[in-house]
Amino acid sequence: MLWSLLKILVFVALIALFAFGAGLLMETAGGVQITVAGTEYTLGALQSVIAMIVLVALVWLFLKVVSLLIATLKFLNGDETALSRYFDKGRERKGYQALSDGLMALASGEGRLAMAKATRAAKLLQKPELTDLLTAQAAEMSGDTKKAAEVYKRLVTNQSTRFVGVRGIMKQKLAEGDTDTARKLAEKALALRPKHEEVQDTLLKLQAQAEDWAGARSTLSTKLKTGTLPRDVFKRRDAVLALSAAGAIVEEGASLKQQEQAIEANRLSPDLVPAAAMAAKAYIAKGKKRSAVQILKKAWGVQPHPDLAHAFASIEPDETAQQRVARFGKLSKLQPHHIETRLVMAELLIVAEDFPEARRMLGDLAESAQDARALTLMAAIERGEGSSDAVVQGWLARALNAPRGPQWVCGNCNHIHADWAPVCEHCSSFDTLSWATPETSETAITTGARMLPLIVGSLPEPEVINDDIEDAEVVVPEAELEGSAVGEAEVK
Repeated sequence: MLWSLLKILVFVALIALFAFGAGLLMETAGGVQITVAGTEYTLGALQSVIAMIVLVALVWLFLKVVSLLIATLKFLNGDETALSRYFDKGRERKGYQALSDGLMALASGEGRLAMAKATRAAKLLQKPELTDLLTAQAAEMSGDTKKAAEVYKRLVTNQSTRFVGVRGIMKQKLAEGDTDTARKLAEKALALRPKHEEVQDTLLKLQAQAEDWAGARSTLSTKLKTGTLPRDVFKRRDAVLALSAAGAIVEEGASLKQQEQAIEANRLSPDLVPAAAMAAKAYIAKGKKRSAVQILKKAWGVQPHPDLAHAFASIEPDETAQQRVARFGKLSKLQPHHIETRLVMAELLIVAEDFPEARRMLGDLAESAQDARALTLMAAIERGEGSSDAVVQGWLARALNAPRGPQWVCGNCNHIHADWAPVCEHCSSFDTLSWATPETSETAITTGARMLPLIVGSLPEPEVINDDIEDAEVVVPEAELEGSAVGEAEVK
């Protein structure tokens, strides 16, 4: 209603303005004198303006008639499309203007306006290869996914626009959560445009989520060939995929192929901790202990890690506590001052009941590192040396609230994982997990191999009743080495 009233007021204002201007021109003295064949014509100011407008209109009409005559002559000379081109010029001009306006509306986020302009452009131009994409994107922006799907399907039928149609439907399926169909469409899109980086990344992510490791390695090779992935990153991710394909080789019945894949993963990326640990277990399963030792020492020299220590312990499962301390001593020399080395050696010395040496090895870690593992080990040392219950309980109380130290953290969403995985369980990103100290207070449920890395089996969580830990007690029994690395620790 207000818009209609505003248009009426503007129209009245324009009429009044023209009338006022005409009145001024009629009152203005002077004019234009024209002499034609000895006859003189004098035009007033208003008449001169009107004559000028009429002259411009006549010139425009003359040019149009000349253009029509030229088109007619061409038609008579055999050009059958001359007349149709003449009459189509205006429609095409309007159509391209509508197309341009639609693109501007799309860029501005005005979905409904873009849809209207796309419809007008499609009607005027009759060129679906130009207008269908605008129509589809405008329909998606305005929330009409059904219309967008119809247009994408039309694009698929045209060879020149097939990739755009397949990619559009793929993105719709991703939005709907239909990852299986989206993965198949991504494979078709990559076949059409192998160098398209977005499609490569989407397909790789979907294949990793679906645990299609062979397909993911093929896609990764395509990224390397097309230059969208540096070679060093390719080697690491190829190792991650090979490691993922290997699966849990520690299980009984692991195939020879899985063992070879684990070894290949370590060969491709020797500094990848899970690959080194799994490759070592593969060699152990084959009876090649020396190869397992070499792999673990090389990986430990790069980055000491609880998983590497656990794998190193499993090489000789039946050795005594003193023998294990001696064997791990060779490993510890590679990174003697690293926190992980000191924690592992302190734990081994505790099981061997060499508490003074364990305290010396731990040093100031319990105070400086503020790691739950270091505090737990201090509680065990104090108990082993016969300290009072109050002292032991004090260390335990601090351990309950202390941070867990380094964990597997996703670099994309900062989600913490109990175990390494090729794909983040929270954001589904591929190859984003790293061994680092979390920035947040989030904790993951970890096994005893994380709390005390050389202990096989779960470390029970301390039960605190009514927030009271007065009855907490650390028990470090005699080393029981059957099927374990160093023994058994228990928090009661």
